[in-house]
Amino acid sequence: MIIEAKTIAKKFMGEYVLDHIDLNINSGDKVALMGPNGAGKTTLVRAILGFYHLESGEMRVFGKDPVKSRVEVLNSISFIPQLPPPIKLSIEELLTYVSKSSNTPKESIFKEAKRMELDLKANLSKPFFKLSGGMKQKLLIAIALSKKSDLLIFDEPTANLDPKGREQFYELLSEIDKSCSTIYITHRLDEIEPLVNRKIYMELGKIVEDERL
Repeated sequence: MIIEAKTIAKKFMGEYVLDHIDLNINSGDKVALMGPNGAGKTTLVRAILGFYHLESGEMRVFGKDPVKSRVEVLNSISFIPQLPPPIKLSIEELLTYVSKSSNTPKESIFKEAKRMELDLKANLSKPFFKLSGGMKQKLLIAIALSKKSDLLIFDEPTANLDPKGREQFYELLSEIDKSCSTIYITHRLDEIEPLVNRKIYMELGKIVEDERL
Protein backbone atom coordinates (compact mmCIF):
# COMPACT_ATOMS: atom_id res chain seq x y z
CA MET A 1 0.00 0.00 0.00
CA ILE A 2 1.32 3.45 -0.94
CA ILE A 3 -0.74 5.60 1.47
CA GLU A 4 -2.70 4.54 4.53
CA ALA A 5 -4.51 7.18 6.58
CA LYS A 6 -6.53 6.18 9.65
CA THR A 7 -8.91 8.82 11.07
CA ILE A 8 -6.38 11.62 10.49
CA ALA A 9 -7.30 15.07 11.75
CA LYS A 10 -5.71 18.50 11.37
CA LYS A 11 -6.89 21.83 12.74
CA PHE A 12 -6.14 25.43 11.83
CA MET A 13 -7.47 28.27 13.98
CA GLY A 14 -9.53 25.76 15.95
CA GLU A 15 -11.34 24.44 12.87
CA TYR A 16 -10.86 21.00 11.35
CA VAL A 17 -9.36 21.18 7.84
CA LEU A 18 -8.97 17.40 7.86
CA ASP A 19 -11.86 15.92 9.80
CA HIS A 20 -10.96 12.35 10.81
CA ILE A 21 -10.29 11.00 7.32
CA ASP A 22 -9.73 7.37 6.35
CA LEU A 23 -7.94 6.82 3.04
CA ASN A 24 -6.01 4.02 1.31
CA ILE A 25 -4.14 4.48 -1.96
CA ASN A 26 -2.59 1.43 -3.59
CA SER A 27 0.09 0.94 -6.19
CA GLY A 28 -1.28 1.90 -9.61
CA ASP A 29 -4.09 4.11 -8.32
CA LYS A 30 -4.51 7.23 -10.49
CA VAL A 31 -6.57 9.60 -8.37
CA ALA A 32 -8.41 12.79 -9.27
CA LEU A 33 -8.63 14.69 -5.96
CA MET A 34 -11.45 17.19 -6.25
CA GLY A 35 -13.51 19.62 -4.20
CA PRO A 36 -14.08 23.36 -3.67
CA ASN A 37 -11.45 25.72 -2.31
CA GLY A 38 -10.99 25.10 1.41
CA ALA A 39 -12.15 21.48 1.18
CA GLY A 40 -8.83 20.19 2.58
CA LYS A 41 -7.23 18.85 -0.61
CA THR A 42 -3.91 20.68 -0.30
CA THR A 43 -3.77 20.04 3.45
CA LEU A 44 -4.20 16.31 2.79
CA VAL A 45 -1.37 16.36 0.26
CA ARG A 46 0.88 18.28 2.65
CA ALA A 47 0.15 15.71 5.35
CA ILE A 48 1.19 12.99 2.90
CA LEU A 49 4.41 14.92 2.23
CA GLY A 50 5.12 15.23 5.97
CA PHE A 51 4.67 19.00 6.18
CA TYR A 52 2.22 18.81 9.10
CA HIS A 53 2.01 17.13 12.46
CA LEU A 54 -1.51 15.74 12.82
CA GLU A 55 -3.84 16.35 15.75
CA SER A 56 -4.81 12.70 15.79
CA GLY A 57 -4.91 9.59 13.65
CA GLU A 58 -2.14 7.79 11.86
CA MET A 59 -0.57 8.39 8.45
CA ARG A 60 1.73 5.97 6.69
CA VAL A 61 3.35 6.56 3.31
CA PHE A 62 5.26 3.57 1.92
CA GLY A 63 4.74 2.09 5.39
CA LYS A 64 6.56 4.96 7.13
CA ASP A 65 5.59 8.01 9.17
CA PRO A 66 5.98 10.89 6.66
CA VAL A 67 7.06 13.31 9.41
CA LYS A 68 9.58 11.11 11.22
CA SER A 69 10.93 9.53 8.01
CA ARG A 70 10.38 12.52 5.75
CA VAL A 71 13.60 12.39 3.73
CA GLU A 72 13.18 8.70 3.02
CA VAL A 73 9.50 9.14 2.06
CA LEU A 74 10.15 12.13 -0.19
CA ASN A 75 12.81 10.19 -2.08
CA SER A 76 9.98 8.16 -3.60
CA ILE A 77 7.65 11.10 -4.36
CA SER A 78 7.58 13.77 -7.05
CA PHE A 79 5.44 16.82 -6.23
CA ILE A 80 4.47 19.75 -8.43
CA PRO A 81 2.84 22.63 -6.51
CA GLN A 82 0.18 24.87 -7.99
CA LEU A 83 2.37 27.93 -7.44
CA PRO A 84 6.04 27.39 -8.39
CA PRO A 85 8.35 28.29 -5.48
CA PRO A 86 10.47 31.50 -5.76
CA ILE A 87 13.73 29.62 -6.30
CA LYS A 88 16.67 32.00 -6.78
CA LEU A 89 19.03 29.38 -8.21
CA SER A 90 19.88 29.57 -11.88
CA ILE A 91 18.48 26.78 -14.06
CA GLU A 92 21.93 25.20 -14.23
CA GLU A 93 22.33 25.32 -10.43
CA LEU A 94 18.83 23.92 -9.95
CA LEU A 95 19.46 21.02 -12.32
CA THR A 96 22.74 20.23 -10.55
CA TYR A 97 20.99 20.25 -7.18
CA VAL A 98 18.16 18.01 -8.39
CA SER A 99 20.58 15.63 -10.08
CA LYS A 100 22.75 15.20 -6.99
CA SER A 101 19.93 15.09 -4.42
CA SER A 102 17.71 12.60 -6.25
CA ASN A 103 20.16 10.73 -8.51
CA THR A 104 18.28 12.00 -11.56
CA PRO A 105 20.47 12.37 -14.67
CA LYS A 106 20.42 15.88 -16.10
CA GLU A 107 20.07 14.35 -19.55
CA SER A 108 16.69 12.91 -18.55
CA ILE A 109 15.45 16.35 -17.47
CA PHE A 110 16.63 17.91 -20.73
CA LYS A 111 14.85 15.15 -22.65
CA GLU A 112 11.52 15.62 -20.87
CA ALA A 113 11.77 19.43 -21.16
CA LYS A 114 12.41 19.17 -24.89
CA ARG A 115 9.29 17.06 -25.31
CA MET A 116 7.35 19.98 -23.84
CA GLU A 117 9.18 22.38 -26.17
CA LEU A 118 11.15 23.98 -23.35
CA ASP A 119 14.70 24.87 -24.41
CA LEU A 120 16.68 24.59 -21.17
CA LYS A 121 20.10 25.02 -22.76
CA ALA A 122 19.19 28.52 -23.94
CA ASN A 123 18.14 29.48 -20.39
CA LEU A 124 20.73 27.81 -18.14
CA SER A 125 22.04 31.09 -16.70
CA LYS A 126 18.57 32.50 -15.91
CA PRO A 127 17.28 32.40 -12.32
CA PHE A 128 14.30 30.08 -11.99
CA PHE A 129 12.11 32.79 -10.49
CA LYS A 130 12.54 34.99 -13.58
CA LEU A 131 11.09 32.41 -15.97
CA SER A 132 7.52 32.81 -17.19
CA GLY A 133 4.81 30.88 -15.36
CA GLY A 134 4.52 28.39 -18.19
CA MET A 135 8.28 27.79 -18.37
CA LYS A 136 8.47 27.23 -14.60
CA GLN A 137 5.65 24.72 -14.76
CA LYS A 138 7.19 22.86 -17.69
CA LEU A 139 10.54 22.62 -15.90
CA LEU A 140 8.94 21.32 -12.70
CA ILE A 141 7.00 18.75 -14.74
CA ALA A 142 10.20 17.68 -16.53
CA ILE A 143 11.98 17.24 -13.19
CA ALA A 144 9.08 15.29 -11.67
CA LEU A 145 8.78 12.89 -14.60
CA SER A 146 12.54 12.39 -14.83
CA LYS A 147 12.83 11.37 -11.19
CA LYS A 148 10.93 8.08 -11.80
CA SER A 149 9.11 8.19 -8.48
CA ASP A 150 6.64 5.65 -7.13
CA LEU A 151 4.14 8.42 -6.34
CA LEU A 152 3.48 11.56 -8.39
CA ILE A 153 1.43 14.39 -6.87
CA PHE A 154 0.28 17.27 -9.06
CA ASP A 155 -1.53 20.31 -7.62
CA GLU A 156 -3.38 21.89 -10.57
CA PRO A 157 -0.43 20.99 -12.84
CA THR A 158 -1.77 22.69 -15.99
CA ALA A 159 -2.75 25.98 -14.35
CA ASN A 160 0.05 27.93 -16.08
CA LEU A 161 0.11 26.01 -19.36
CA ASP A 162 -1.40 27.04 -22.67
CA PRO A 163 -3.61 24.52 -24.54
CA LYS A 164 -0.65 23.07 -26.46
CA GLY A 165 1.37 22.71 -23.26
CA ARG A 166 -1.55 20.89 -21.64
CA GLU A 167 -1.78 18.51 -24.57
CA GLN A 168 1.96 17.75 -24.35
CA PHE A 169 1.71 17.26 -20.60
CA TYR A 170 -1.14 14.76 -20.85
CA GLU A 171 0.69 12.88 -23.59
CA LEU A 172 3.70 12.47 -21.28
CA LEU A 173 1.45 11.31 -18.44
CA SER A 174 -0.11 8.65 -20.63
CA GLU A 175 3.33 7.01 -20.80
CA ILE A 176 3.86 6.73 -17.04
CA ASP A 177 4.43 3.21 -15.74
CA LYS A 178 1.10 1.63 -14.77
CA SER A 179 2.45 0.64 -11.35
CA CYS A 180 3.16 4.28 -10.48
CA SER A 181 0.52 5.93 -8.28
CA THR A 182 -0.63 9.44 -9.15
CA ILE A 183 -2.69 12.09 -7.37
CA TYR A 184 -4.01 15.07 -9.33
CA ILE A 185 -5.59 17.95 -7.45
CA THR A 186 -7.80 19.32 -10.19
CA HIS A 187 -10.98 21.16 -11.11
CA ARG A 188 -10.83 19.73 -14.65
CA LEU A 189 -11.91 16.12 -14.46
CA ASP A 190 -12.85 16.19 -18.13
CA GLU A 191 -9.20 16.82 -19.06
CA ILE A 192 -7.64 14.08 -16.95
CA GLU A 193 -10.45 11.49 -16.92
CA PRO A 194 -8.64 9.26 -19.46
CA LEU A 195 -5.63 9.20 -17.08
CA VAL A 196 -7.38 8.34 -13.79
CA ASN A 197 -9.09 5.28 -12.39
CA ARG A 198 -10.45 6.82 -9.20
CA LYS A 199 -12.18 10.05 -8.17
CA ILE A 200 -12.08 11.37 -4.60
CA TYR A 201 -14.24 14.38 -3.73
CA MET A 202 -13.62 16.39 -0.54
CA GLU A 203 -15.76 18.94 1.21
CA LEU A 204 -15.27 20.69 4.57
CA GLY A 205 -12.33 18.49 5.48
CA LYS A 206 -14.11 15.21 4.78
CA ILE A 207 -14.06 12.70 1.93
CA VAL A 208 -17.66 12.68 0.72
CA GLU A 209 -17.16 10.59 -2.41
CA ASP A 210 -14.61 7.94 -3.39
CA GLU A 211 -15.46 6.31 -6.68
CA ARG A 212 -13.66 3.90 -9.00
CA LEU A 213 -13.83 4.94 -12.65
